[in-house]
Amino acid sequence: MRKENVKVILWGIGAMGKGMAEMLLNKKGVEIVGVVGRTYRLGKSMYEYLDVERGDRPDIIIGEYDKVITEKAADVVIIATDSFTRDTFDKIKYCLENKINVISTAEEMAYPQAQELDLAKEMDRIAKENGVSVLGTGINPGLIMDLLVITLTGACIDVESIKAERVNNLSPFGPAVMHGQGVGLTVDEFNRRVNENDLAGHVGFPESITMIADALGWKLSDEIELSREPIVSNVYRKAPHAEVKPGDVAGCNMKGYGKVDGELKIEMIHPQQVEPQLEGGTTGDYITIKGTPDINMAIKPEIPGGIGTIAMCVNMIPHIINASPGLKTMIDLPVPRAIMGDMRDLID
Repeated sequence: MRKENVKVILWGIGAMGKGMAEMLLNKKGVEIVGVVGRTYRLGKSMYEYLDVERGDRPDIIIGEYDKVITEKAADVVIIATDSFTRDTFDKIKYCLENKINVISTAEEMAYPQAQELDLAKEMDRIAKENGVSVLGTGINPGLIMDLLVITLTGACIDVESIKAERVNNLSPFGPAVMHGQGVGLTVDEFNRRVNENDLAGHVGFPESITMIADALGWKLSDEIELSREPIVSNVYRKAPHAEVKPGDVAGCNMKGYGKVDGELKIEMIHPQQVEPQLEGGTTGDYITIKGTPDINMAIKPEIPGGIGTIAMCVNMIPHIINASPGLKTMIDLPVPRAIMGDMRDLID
């Protein structure tokens, strides 16, 4: 007898949530059973909002979280609303207490023990208490600058140092990411926000660096160092959620450094900007591992961040359902892969 469809609730229907909805509607053995949205979207049909044909599927009305998410109402809730563990913790807690697995796009949730150890322990406790699991994932952190790096070291007898570089186009992302990267600001505004610790840049370097170090058995000896520099545009640039005038900031060049016994072991370089091709920029993902043997990987152009994040969250659904209860990271679960068949076939 055929298993029931995998049931998914989307919490957040912005740029990422919308893409996940569209992807899920084209997959076999899975169905969206609820959508949680912001005030101005409440009461609208998900299909109307997505501008897709409903066909013979029951309508999904975008609602408030406590009306949509009830005990065991779905197998998984995908939360695509925040970047920081502290900001998304209450949402995750609510879902776990309603005995539903969670996948979060919050960058810090990729390895929350890096900066929010107490909250990580609490999420693990709540998840185990309710027999469900929680995972943070995405394209980066989640795959490119951490899981893929770790996987490549599997071919090494020993590792001396690691450098991961991602040069990408920010244009597919929504307003929250544009704000966090300082896109559209003047250089003075950008530097002021950096000095006031009010400009996140890329969120996730402490998580990626700590994940790699823990996976390899390195003990980070110093606090992880981060730097943020403005990428100044010489031309006018426009993205769906941002506009940049010549002389203003098109993005943020973010760098991170992890040391072991005072020696630099993990280096991360991540210049992110909207429409880099307008000034001849090319995108790509690069991993350099010094060890036995040396490993050099280059992917050009970049794996697109928006599509990649959408796909990672949807493709990890079976793995978080099958996982033992608790807080999970990408190094705890089977490797991600595209689901081209029936999702039900992957559920234990």
